[in-house]
Amino acid sequence: MTASLARLVFPALRWRPSHGGFEHERAKIDAALAAGVGGFIIFGGTREAVAALTAALRQQAGRPLLVGADLERGPGQQVQGLTELPPPAALGWLDDLDATATCGMITGAEARSVGVNWAFAPVCDLDLEPKNPIVQTRSFGVDPVRVGEQAAVWIRALQEHGVQGCAKHYPGHGRTTQDSHATLPRVPATAAELQEVDGTPFEYAIRAGVGSVMSAFVAYPEWERSGRAASFSAEILGYLRNTLNFGGLVVTDALIMAGASAAQPVPAATVAAVAAGCDALLYPNDFQRVVAALDRAVGADISTARADDALARYDRALQDWGDLPDQGEPDLAGHAGVADGLADRVAHLVRGEAPEIRTPLVVSIVDDDVGGPYTIPPRDVFHQALREAGVAVGQRATGNRERIILVYSEPRSWKGRADLGPRSRAALRRLVPGAQLVVLLGHPRLAAQIPGTAPILLCWHGQPLMQRAAARWVLRAST
Repeated sequence: MTASLARLVFPALRWRPSHGGFEHERAKIDAALAAGVGGFIIFGGTREAVAALTAALRQQAGRPLLVGADLERGPGQQVQGLTELPPPAALGWLDDLDATATCGMITGAEARSVGVNWAFAPVCDLDLEPKNPIVQTRSFGVDPVRVGEQAAVWIRALQEHGVQGCAKHYPGHGRTTQDSHATLPRVPATAAELQEVDGTPFEYAIRAGVGSVMSAFVAYPEWERSGRAASFSAEILGYLRNTLNFGGLVVTDALIMAGASAAQPVPAATVAAVAAGCDALLYPNDFQRVVAALDRAVGADISTARADDALARYDRALQDWGDLPDQGEPDLAGHAGVADGLADRVAHLVRGEAPEIRTPLVVSIVDDDVGGPYTIPPRDVFHQALREAGVAVGQRATGNRERIILVYSEPRSWKGRADLGPRSRAALRRLVPGAQLVVLLGHPRLAAQIPGTAPILLCWHGQPLMQRAAARWVLRAST
């Protein structure tokens, strides 16, 4: 008799400092482990809290677990106290495979040290569509081979340090003009084009031995005629298995996304995903209903052979990644130095000549990321870094001669657009004339939307790492 498919289900646990950290998730944890889930996804937390949580989860379960996290920009993306790394687009621009491999090593060593053994990275999507609202700087770039090479070296280094990688979002999210968090995007490209272009980075990832591949909640009607998303397409997932010879875990994207439930409720969608070839189901809100639906479907919508195959793949992944020996404490100070060095290398001017920065400074922020379901990251790191170096920073000026403008525009779930919004553009029209410098913490394409002739320093992303790099650049240019 086939065992429960609960092991294919991975609920999410979110850190909330105002609710005792992870303590508010206690009832969910108890119920999930009692149901027999395969592991969890962790969002946020301090280094100490995440390490304590993952150890407690495994102790309570009495068995190994897969514990995953989104770590596209290094372990510091989720875990406070671990190392942030530049976004993939910056690494792709740098085009230094040794540097990218070092980023994979740092991610693996530090994630493993807090009990995270599954990284939902790297993004293997191509940055093909300027209006894509969700990929942008998460991609290594446009060229399929170069993106594939970057992904492959990152994966090898990550997995050599005990953490399973996840190439995403197969067969490619790079051509979409909509966000699959908010809807089901449709890509009109032909199957041949998707296989030969968009699929190339995934082939590199598979040859590098990547442990898992995440399927996209995106429809490709020229390939899958029914219009189903890739996660529900036996044809698209069959190509991954049978033509690309991928033998690891095929996983869904987060089931809270609208692309997952566009055609049917989430419990039914998970049944369709497993039947089509998925082996792991990420981030369902109501995991108990999902487990019940899966177990009812075995022998009917899900064949017994397909259920057994999915469970066997999970078991193999657990054998490979679930219980590796302790690697000791990572060199956090050394890793931070590497990250700062990389951040300095990727920060560069994309318009104008390097100015002589006049002090004291006035810093204005144009934040294109305000709003949406998630709070924005800290926006004061740049200011703090300058003040710590002895530079006076204010917010008001009679003119713009001493003004530096920080423009924040990141790919964010449910944001729904790739361009700067009208409010941001209006603010830039008012602030840019006469300004000393504009620091763009976003995709380089956005430089074309910044009016005037002020020099533009590209820093790729608003994360603290890149804010500090921008501050160091300004200090070097100060008079």
